[in-house]
Amino acid sequence: MRQAEGGVALTAIPDPLALYIHWPFCVSKCPYCDFNSHVRATIDEDGWQQALLADLAHEAALVPGRPLTSIFFGGGTPSLMPPAIVAALIGAAERHWGFADGIEITLEANPSSVEAARFADLAAAGVNRVSLGLQALDDAVLAFLGRAHGVDEGLRALDTAQEAFGRVSFDLIYARPQQSAAAWEAELARAIGFGTSHLSLYQLTIEPGTRFATLVANGTLRPVDPDHGATLFELTRAMTAAAGLSAYEVSNHARPGEASRHNLSYWRYDDYLGVGPGAHGRRLAMASERHRKPENFLSAVARNGHGIVREDALSPAARASEALLMGLRLSEGVDLTHIAKRTGCDRLVDRAAVTRLAGHGLMTLNDERLTVSDAGMLLLDSILAEIVAAG
Repeated sequence: MRQAEGGVALTAIPDPLALYIHWPFCVSKCPYCDFNSHVRATIDEDGWQQALLADLAHEAALVPGRPLTSIFFGGGTPSLMPPAIVAALIGAAERHWGFADGIEITLEANPSSVEAARFADLAAAGVNRVSLGLQALDDAVLAFLGRAHGVDEGLRALDTAQEAFGRVSFDLIYARPQQSAAAWEAELARAIGFGTSHLSLYQLTIEPGTRFATLVANGTLRPVDPDHGATLFELTRAMTAAAGLSAYEVSNHARPGEASRHNLSYWRYDDYLGVGPGAHGRRLAMASERHRKPENFLSAVARNGHGIVREDALSPAARASEALLMGLRLSEGVDLTHIAKRTGCDRLVDRAAVTRLAGHGLMTLNDERLTVSDAGMLLLDSILAEIVAAG
């Protein structure tokens, strides 16, 4: 309990607690994707429901008594999940933890007609926000990206999503090979015109182990020049800001009050629970990781009652470093005093490096609030390497 003015007792607000649930299956593997996704000819839906419920119950026993502020179904392709499984998991989560007022329940979806047909049932199951993987508004580009949908099908799915869910976001990938600034400007203007309250706009990155990485290695695919990528990044920020969808994170843009609450939990380094194959969690100063391969995950749950492959205590220095690495992605930056109190680590940043970078207009430090400027966001990885204090 805490005291308000006049001695009136108020109930303490518990720290945010987020839940991530991973569905690892996809119809096909996209050539740019390095997520934990798998293609299987058949899926034992009853078996998967029971395994995920058991994994969920294990987390509930470890972190009881704190209501959930968000749930996120990621993948893989969670819109391929039967809505009955989604409903069962949401119901179990509410029984285990309870829900905070206004809980956000997001599900990632592919914009195919088959999956869009499930949107009404998913909304009835409790999903109130959808993140739609449109990825591009050009059929040739979608084929290049290995997507199974075309533009028309994707836009029909977007219309269906906007009818079914209170909040809708969608993804686009830019800085694609040979993409001009004019072409991206036209595509982004069209996307903004669809009227969603949130956009996730990612530069194409070549991830190790993907088919695109192989094509780059053999010279078949040439990524965009970094200077051109920077031009597209600056164009993106200017256009979204002018449309009232300001960047609140490196790649995420939203109208006021429409930022992804679940992803904010990651970036603000709140506790979050990870359930399902390959899911990671951060809870009670511990890092957890589940088995990635679906079959190994199922075997672990059958054997142990959970899918955890490793669990590690995080030192104060490690937690502080993670909090900085995540929090400086946000336009709001980080409160160094808050991080120090929360992690027990006092030496967070190299103050000399911060002063030097601030002098170049790449960041600011005001009253222990450290933020990276728009210009600095282009160099974020390098900045983080310079300023994060060694443990």
